[in-house]
Amino acid sequence: MPDQIADLADLRGDCAQCFGLCCAALPFAASADFAIDKPAGRPCPNLRDDHRCGIHARLREEGFTGCTVYDCFGAGQKVSRLTFGGQDWRSGSREQADRMFEVFPVVRQLHELLWYVTDALRLEAARPVHAGLRLALERTELLTRGTPEELAGLDVAAHRQEVNALLLRASELARAGAAGGRRGKGGKGGKGGRHDVRDRRGADLIGARLRGADLRGASLRGAYLIAADLTGADLREADMIGADLRDADLSDADLTGAFFLTQPQVDAARGNTATRLPVSVSRPARWAARG
Repeated sequence: MPDQIADLADLRGDCAQCFGLCCAALPFAASADFAIDKPAGRPCPNLRDDHRCGIHARLREEGFTGCTVYDCFGAGQKVSRLTFGGQDWRSGSREQADRMFEVFPVVRQLHELLWYVTDALRLEAARPVHAGLRLALERTELLTRGTPEELAGLDVAAHRQEVNALLLRASELARAGAAGGRRGKGGKGGKGGRHDVRDRRGADLIGARLRGADLRGASLRGAYLIAADLTGADLREADMIGADLRDADLSDADLTGAFFLTQPQVDAARGNTATRLPVSVSRPARWAARG
């Protein structure tokens, strides 16, 4: 296997090749993201017989914003076409449908890891751990091709922990060479002063006023940036893994070289045509409408 997965399209959802697994296997609760409650294993009432969404063009208007920011990282089509050989969960037994619904979240986690490892292999500064990352890439890809029984019995948490150790080291190496990124202005709620933003893992920055903040080379792993004002912020070479960017304002922000940033994170945020993004993600069409 090469150092990187050549086509990241393989790690993006292709609904046309999937049997609507995210709409059936996953649960969601009535909230700002979903208009109704739906338990795991029960098809969404908006899912048509052809496995396409009946309200796809108006999901936000109908109260299903959560659906617009979800991506299975290509797990849906793999489970549908490879793991179960193209057999529809509607046409098989209930037992098989349940197994398919059980396996889908497992493969989704593995594909997310493939995305992160692939991204880490692009980091030149992380070359000391590239050999380990390549092995992790190969092993993870191999796991995704297991049988339904193998996937159902897989200890995903243990595998994620092993891979995460490599991702952490890659992040440290990549951020070590980033200029600046050590100090920033403001904090949660706009409380003044200056604070160290280099390591903000898991930080509560909900609604934080970080307009124009120098966050270059910062670790924002798992940080809560919901509705944060990051207008014009410098997020170059920042570690964005697991950062919650729901409704965060990235207008005019620079995320050039930011790593472990996924499409669902970007889709959940706000931005404009001046927002600079890594090549691995696409600018949401609705950002252009904001100007």
